[in-house]
Amino acid sequence: MGKKVVHAACPHDCPDACGVLITIEDGRATKIQGDSAHPVTRGFLCAKVAKYIDRVYSPDRVLYPMKRNPASAKGARRLSPAQAFTRISWDEALDLIANRLRSISEEFGPESILPYSYGGTLGALNGASMDRRFFHRLGASQLDRTICSSAGTEGLVSVIGLKLGTEPEQFSHSRYIIAWGANIHGNNVHLWPFIEEARRKGAKLVVIDPYKTRTARCADWYLPINPGTDVALALGVMHVIIGEALYDADYVTQHTIGFHELCKRVQEYPPERVAEWTGISPEDIRKLAREYATARPAVIRVNYGVQRSENGGMATRAITMLPCITGSWKEVGGGLQLSTSGGFQLNKDALARPDLMLKSPLGRASRVVNMSELGQALTTLNDPPVKALFVYNSNPAAICPDHASVVRGLAREDLFTVVHEQFLTDTCDYADIVLPATTFFEHKDLQAAYGHYYLQSSERVIEPLGESRSNVELFRTLAGRMGFPEACFRESDDEMIDASLATGHPRMEGIDRQRLEREGHVRLNFASEYFLPFAKGEFGTPSGKAEFYSASLASQGLDPVASFVPPTESRHSPEAHRYPLELLARKADNFLNSTFCNLHSHQPLEAGHMDVLEMNSADATARGIHDGDNVLVYNGRGELQFTARVDGTVPAGVVSARLNWARLSRDGVNVNLLTSPRLTDMGRGPTFYSTLVEVQRLAVEPKTPQIKDSLQHN
Repeated sequence: MGKKVVHAACPHDCPDACGVLITIEDGRATKIQGDSAHPVTRGFLCAKVAKYIDRVYSPDRVLYPMKRNPASAKGARRLSPAQAFTRISWDEALDLIANRLRSISEEFGPESILPYSYGGTLGALNGASMDRRFFHRLGASQLDRTICSSAGTEGLVSVIGLKLGTEPEQFSHSRYIIAWGANIHGNNVHLWPFIEEARRKGAKLVVIDPYKTRTARCADWYLPINPGTDVALALGVMHVIIGEALYDADYVTQHTIGFHELCKRVQEYPPERVAEWTGISPEDIRKLAREYATARPAVIRVNYGVQRSENGGMATRAITMLPCITGSWKEVGGGLQLSTSGGFQLNKDALARPDLMLKSPLGRASRVVNMSELGQALTTLNDPPVKALFVYNSNPAAICPDHASVVRGLAREDLFTVVHEQFLTDTCDYADIVLPATTFFEHKDLQAAYGHYYLQSSERVIEPLGESRSNVELFRTLAGRMGFPEACFRESDDEMIDASLATGHPRMEGIDRQRLEREGHVRLNFASEYFLPFAKGEFGTPSGKAEFYSASLASQGLDPVASFVPPTESRHSPEAHRYPLELLARKADNFLNSTFCNLHSHQPLEAGHMDVLEMNSADATARGIHDGDNVLVYNGRGELQFTARVDGTVPAGVVSARLNWARLSRDGVNVNLLTSPRLTDMGRGPTFYSTLVEVQRLAVEPKTPQIKDSLQHN
């Protein structure tokens, strides 16, 4: 077969969506490298994807359909795959699944079936196409996909109306760059060269983060902030900018509404008061405000960590107001980036076909279940109860908050669970059927991005290993087993790509599948060399202006401007007398959510960081804890054991632990045992970073973890 190089695009949950080149020799992938022609990702890969061939050819890949052995209890992690599962054929697996879905639908109604997926792949086809068609036609419950970005999205959109932002290429022209809750070095690494180019020309990098990340260690100025207080800081910065007349009066007058109400609100947030909440001194708040407002151009890279607290929507909303009062949207290198995904005007309805719900047995749109409340859905939801769970592109037994409720629900013997996966994850431990899934090497897709404006074709570069099938092929075949007659279930991948590109939107003009296959990546159509989405206003809000006052938020009973309300679990809440430390249940730098955790080639990158609790020396000393001690971390939801690391990565009053697979953690339970089921103020997302705990030193070797059932539904 010889040797060839094929273009693909990384589909993992990262803003960069790298262009990659994969070398194939005699049908086997032998090399992966970045595509040097890609204007943003520029030919280099992150440490995670640079080792991707190890993932594709891992001996631990799931390569054949399997069903649970009758004697194997759900959640029995100590069993080998051979003990827990029996290999079956695809025909048997599809018949089992189709028959169970039919019987469950007939007995309990189709809404008793719940799909569960998120960002295992962000490819347009394998992320949200044939799967959505299948569940819409079935009449299954719809999943509200809130686990990552919903609060930040609503906060951003409430001000500017669209998920648009500053191009990464423009950061090289910035003079003042704020990384706000954004660990660029860890999870947005292809933005870093543009920042370094700006710094070589004299730009200043400021990092605002409660954790001293890789990015914070590289900053010109690092401002540690107490978790969940970002909205207060943003309002305090605006207090100074407005009070000292450092705002752009012309831009504000022409392109915003609600400035009068904002002026009144920020009077309540002088730096002295904000300092008490944030832990940042009044002097530093004033300095930050003055530097940001007077350095031109200035840009903010805000990331989704900001919105994982109880007031995360308001925090994102308040931060998004900053470039609107300074007018930095007018300038190349100014503005703000949270997400660029709104630039890609794909025809998502053509892919997902929500109209198929009208052809389901219900004849209407089915109910919506919040994925962040999976534990509650599996243990308390009725009318109807969830009787079947179909998991793909996700690992809820690891990534969901309120871990104890989630695994208790997954362990139900009356819950029929199907998992389509590449590896035997935590969730597979609870599956009745496990199906083998392809990697992006093994299927074709269309790849947008949320960190730049280049659309890409991702070609299949090798044949699927074993009997693995893509999400598209799985649901295409399963629709046939269910007897769905609609022609859309027989569409090819190419036909779906063509339909998704046929939007008529000016940004998509001239971009078709043939061009993408020929060129690999294509920049969206913009009127000029640099995309300045709001230089002349033209916001996507109902008013067409940046909305400092939102009538929509007011109608929802939310503050129409912005305000700081301390999270229910924070040092400012009554619970703090029992649990005085704020826990950051943060993602590992060298894994991607729960992806890559199990790979032997990746685990050394996190060596010394897993099963570790990072503490400030003040908190450690007060508890008689020394570096390397075994410690117990607990709250009303449970307790876990860690090794203490007293290393200065967190401010006093904050502790941090990293997400891992539960089965790979010391206790067989991960840090989400401690996180709350409460939801964010906007977007109904999870509040991973609004969690209180206490820590004590263990004088003896750790014991098994304790889960406190009495407080599961706090």
